[in-house]
Parts: sequence; C-alpha cells; structure tokens
Amino acid sequence: MRFSDPASPTPPGILARLSGRMATRGKAAIPRRRTSGLRLSCLGAAMLLGACTRPDAFAPACPQLAFLPEGIDLSRFAGSGRDLTDLVLDGHLTAVPAICHWANDSRKQVEAKLQVSISLNRGPAMRGRTAEVPYFVALTDAAGSGAIYDKQVYVTRAEFPPNTDRLGLSSPEISMLFPVSHEKSAAAYKITVSFQLTPEELAYNRTHAPR
Repeated sequence: MRFSDPASPTPPGILARLSGRMATRGKAAIPRRRTSGLRLSCLGAAMLLGACTRPDAFAPACPQLAFLPEGIDLSRFAGSGRDLTDLVLDGHLTAVPAICHWANDSRKQVEAKLQVSISLNRGPAMRGRTAEVPYFVALTDAAGSGAIYDKQVYVTRAEFPPNTDRLGLSSPEISMLFPVSHEKSAAAYKITVSFQLTPEELAYNRTHAPR
C-alpha cells in the first residue's frame, strides 16, 4: 500500500515497528498505541495549515501537521454520472487547529490536542439532509519513506438544517500523548489528515485539479 492512496487501509502489523508509548484520549480518541517520542514543529504546521498555537511561552513545539493532497477534497456522486446534477456531497478539509503543552512536570511527555475542521456542501442529488463523512488521522514518517505508524478512521455525521446547503463542522477533540527524549527528535514524525475515500472518489480527485 502507498500512503499517498487515501482509499487504502493501514496494513496489519504496522504498529509493531514502533517503540516507546503514545496514548490518545477524547470522544473520538485513538486507542492506546506504541510510537516514538514527538515534539512536532509548530512552525511547520502553521505554514501548512495556519492552525498551530502554544498555550504559553515555555510550551513545547507541536507535531508537524499536513493534509494529504489527494485526500483534502471529497466529491460524492449518485450513480455513475459526474455532472453537477449528480453531486450528492462536496467536502473540503479546511484546518487542523492544534495546541501542545507539557503533560507532566518532568517534561518527558507532550500532549497535543487537535480538531479537524470540515466544510461541506449539499449537492442536488442528495436525498435527505444527513450524511456520514469519514476521515482519518495518521502518524507517519516525516522523512518521506511512506511508513505509516498508526492510522485511525473517524466518521462525523453532517446534518444540514432546513434551507441550508452549506455546513461547517469541527471534529471532537483528539488528545495525543507523546514521550520526548534527546535521542529521538520529534521532527522525524508528522500527523497527516485526509478524507477516507472510496476508490471512485480517489479516482475523481486524481483527474480533477485541486480547488
């Protein structure tokens, strides 16, 4: 599997490569996993998403944050048609606000809290006013090797109010704990966010220029 394919699942056994400990908490929390220490770059996240902040001047840096280019958009159609009249749902990932702080007095753990912001448009072919929108958060190797250390898929439910065809959503908070050390730089990892697409949705993204 290539990580550049947002329609593919995480291969089994990938977590066995990890060392150390990472835990996540919250309503949409990722279950406890194993990984290396992270102190991801707040500057890198701000350049990509404009969404990383620090609660105080002595707070640690945040993880690198990025959108997967092929998975930043969602175009869901009814049947095989690809005209505007066939459009069921149009979505776009807009931001991943994140805040980081020390998780303990020993400064051996960093807690990163993040949310995924999504913009949705209801298409002419949508029946009803609700839709389920899947997206994923993945922990990857920042060096570009394509290794996925962890990937968790979440589903948010979109409910369009009457006479409203545009909607902005924010996911429940995802809290992640990363051990930090001098031996393992946090810059070696990043968190990537994408819609979880079907093969047809991915093919459509690959043949249409980004918006």
